[in-house]
Amino acid sequence: MKKLALIDKFIFILNSLFATLLLLSYLSYYISPNTISIFSLISLIIPVLLFINCVFALYWIIRLKKQFLLSIFVLAIGYQYVTKFYSFKDKEIILTDDVRIMSYNVRMFNLYKWINEKNVDEKIYDFINSKEPDILCIQEFHPSLKKGLKYPYEYIKISNENNHFGHAIFSKFKIINSGSLNFSNSVNNAIFADIVKNNDTVRVYNIHMESLNLNPKDDYFTQENSEKFKIRVQNAFKIQANQATLIMEHIQKTTHKSIICGDFNNTAFSWVYHQLLKEKNDAFEVAGKGFGRTFDYKLPVRIDFILVDDQIEVNNFKTYDVKFSDHFPIMARLNF
Repeated sequence: MKKLALIDKFIFILNSLFATLLLLSYLSYYISPNTISIFSLISLIIPVLLFINCVFALYWIIRLKKQFLLSIFVLAIGYQYVTKFYSFKDKEIILTDDVRIMSYNVRMFNLYKWINEKNVDEKIYDFINSKEPDILCIQEFHPSLKKGLKYPYEYIKISNENNHFGHAIFSKFKIINSGSLNFSNSVNNAIFADIVKNNDTVRVYNIHMESLNLNPKDDYFTQENSEKFKIRVQNAFKIQANQATLIMEHIQKTTHKSIICGDFNNTAFSWVYHQLLKEKNDAFEVAGKGFGRTFDYKLPVRIDFILVDDQIEVNNFKTYDVKFSDHFPIMARLNF
């Protein structure tokens, strides 16, 4: 430190602050929002902190200074977070008897014309039918617009009479049992279906966790908006924590292998994700490639997931860049 020029000393102080913040942010994976909610808030900026520390490390390497070790050390500790942010794999094993499972938040098939485009509902149907998923999990499903989906088996749960939308599971394979978890004080929900393929029964969950109600067009950097944002997000994360606990308790009661699909409204750096991942693999991490962005936002945000029982093999994973909703559909090919 003594041998550094004045400007480098200042840069290293900044480096130390961002390295410490990144190190603290790792705790969001392990601390429930109901315990300390601030860590859940910090988890939203982990990708930014990872990038900033990479820039600092590169700066010191170019200048041949040992200070690069600080950021490298912190990044190494959080290597698992890097793989959740960006996948270097691109596994593609295509079998004739594997199962294609798709998860898609369709935003009520553009019922309220958020997208200024004609026939968005038909484009969604055409896209889904072209990919031919064997099992289809839809969030924000509107029952009046199901005409384009033709499956022999289905389970649809509408949230309540006032909202007229809910969630749906469609299947080419027989559904022998189904139900709803009925989240309290929320328009969101989780449903499940026990699906039989050959002699194997798998429980598929379609979940949509509490929304943060973020608008990509809003400016959250003003003092007034940032405070409202902080309160709203912390409250939403606490509700999500309770919802995740309910889902995990439900999963623990089944003897079947299980798959969790859906819109978590949270990232892969969160406590909620970490809880739902137990004894499961993230299909994106196993077989995806790139950032895996699933939400139409300025940053590469991944909040939609397919988590599969660790006894199920993931052969392939795709995120489709089609803008028929504020979410992008994802699909995995699984070998039961």
